[in-house]
Amino acid sequence: QVQLVESGGGLVQPGGSLRLSCAASGSILSIMTMGWYRQAPGKQRELVAAITSGGSTNITDSVKGRFTISRDNAKNTVFLQMNSLKPEDTAVYYCNAFLRQWSATSWSNYWGQGTQVTVSS
Repeated sequence: QVQLVESGGGLVQPGGSLRLSCAASGSILSIMTMGWYRQAPGKQRELVAAITSGGSTNITDSVKGRFTISRDNAKNTVFLQMNSLKPEDTAVYYCNAFLRQWSATSWSNYWGQGTQVTVSS
């Protein structure tokens, strides 16, 4: 079994900062990519940022320059530092990992339960 546990969401004023964390645990052989997606009410889930085990990143244009993704491979943990937050960043943020378990012969996607981020004055 694999679990992704997120933390760090909450309510913040516009211009403020939050740091999200996601730790993957279980019978994990290797994690190729970890990332963050978000889903606002009435909208589709969208990629926010992703990072490979080698440190290559992919960040969506709407958050470039404001959000930073980083990863601790030894701890199977990914972070999302969110600065200069805007009301339009309000959404449920989901952690994602593309990984292989010890007992598996293929790679699969796993999701966290989601953490709410609300940007409002």
